[in-house]
Amino acid sequence: MNIATISPLQATGLYKHYEGRCVLDGVTLALAPGRVLGLIGRNGAGKSTLIRIMLGLIEPDAGEAMLWGQPSLALDDAAKARLGYVPQQPEALPWLKIGDMLDFVGRFYPQWDHAFVDATLQRWSLPRNRMLGKLSPGERQRIALIRALASRPELLVLDEPAAALDPVARRELLREIALRAGESGTTVLFSTHIVSDLERVASHVAFMHAGKVLLHVEMDTLKECHLRLHIPAAAASQLTGKVPGEIARRKRENGTLSLVIVREEGAPWPALAEAPGVHAEVLSLEDLFVEVAE
Repeated sequence: MNIATISPLQATGLYKHYEGRCVLDGVTLALAPGRVLGLIGRNGAGKSTLIRIMLGLIEPDAGEAMLWGQPSLALDDAAKARLGYVPQQPEALPWLKIGDMLDFVGRFYPQWDHAFVDATLQRWSLPRNRMLGKLSPGERQRIALIRALASRPELLVLDEPAAALDPVARRELLREIALRAGESGTTVLFSTHIVSDLERVASHVAFMHAGKVLLHVEMDTLKECHLRLHIPAAAASQLTGKVPGEIARRKRENGTLSLVIVREEGAPWPALAEAPGVHAEVLSLEDLFVEVAE
């Protein structure tokens, strides 16, 4: 197999439990080269745990995670040098200065971009002689982003990268993600609960809820593969079991039913979508997120 066609990031049947609670419930997810995948879900949906397992930072209870065909738990140095990662809460080394830390880290990456570091520090008003321990949460996140981007990674993984950023910095980050993906073919996975961020830069979106990936689809075809069905009370009372493709269900006080259904690309809608009295509605990305997450 050509190395360019190997999936940079792939998970198969991942399970993880913490204190008796199922955090990941059989997650399977693959990311093709050059894609920008937005992983969206509420806090506690399992996004961070999935990312950490896929990167080999924690071990799953069952299942397998691979990076470029290598087990995530046994990556060699060459694979690690191709990867950039920013956790949700970056850890600062409080006794180091910004410049000293970035210079030290840069020695481990053959493609380290010193010009990018200097320009971005200046643009974000972060002096090289400031101590990391004295930075605000937003400043620490900016430094973590500079560190990840300066290595010119082939795979960039960002866990809630905009959580502590102001709107201007968030917009700059999204512009940088789009630039890297468009010009360098960088593969990007980023988790978020900010729908507008997905709409700006993601080529694909995956919805997570209660430890499962409920939907993984291309952004351009998202509206063509899901519907919300409003089902009258008489028809709702006769429904038994799940409708094919159902990912969310909401029962109203008047006995009517609201279903969100998803179909595979090119597959037909279930017969229920054409039933008398059933009204079908295409949702916005934000409304779809709310339906799935609630």
